[in-house]
Amino acid sequence: MDYYTSGEISGDYRNAVSYASLAFTRDPELLDREEKRTLLSIARDTMELYLRTGMVLEAEFSQYPLTDKIQRKQGAFVTLEKDGRLRGCIGNVLPIKPLHETVRDNAINAAARDPRFPAMTIDEASQVTLEVSVLSPLKRTTAYREIRVGRHGMLIKKGPHSGLLLPRVAAERHWDLQTFLENTCLKAGLQPHDWREGAEIYIFTAQAFSEKNASTGAPPFQGLASR
Repeated sequence: MDYYTSGEISGDYRNAVSYASLAFTRDPELLDREEKRTLLSIARDTMELYLRTGMVLEAEFSQYPLTDKIQRKQGAFVTLEKDGRLRGCIGNVLPIKPLHETVRDNAINAAARDPRFPAMTIDEASQVTLEVSVLSPLKRTTAYREIRVGRHGMLIKKGPHSGLLLPRVAAERHWDLQTFLENTCLKAGLQPHDWREGAEIYIFTAQAFSEKNASTGAPPFQGLASR
């Protein structure tokens, strides 16, 4: 599974991969089950409204129970899957907007603006499953032993290049740490070994939850969540 940041669509990386002004804080409190369902509903409703009308959900936010955690500023990705295959994945690394707005924007981006796929139609909307990944703050690390494959996502930056992989990518592909580092470099457009010298390495966790679990009441996939 792959991803895109909003900066790769717009060409504006200030909100997607700009790190000069990062403030590293402790991981925010995890979302509870109802908050996850609210965000999945926002993502679904937003996507379908946009595909049907071209409109972006604004005032309609009043119909959702927006808790303090849902309204805090936090990075997030929205992933679409169809028949078990990636259909779109767009996100923001930095906490620029309130979480519910970030999810709204990236649901639209994943459905209509992921450059790897044709834009979805409303007829296709019922065939996809949405997943939301809410990101912890980035933490810069120089201690490779600190990186936990399957728990941490990774961002590598070197010069003008940067690339990010979500935690689930390494977990699903059964990578070891070196393979994870090398593939994050490749995502950044670097050589596989470029992480060894002169690169900035950031790690993060993601609380990931999907419509697959929300509909059954089963616990969402938490293998990637910070606890």
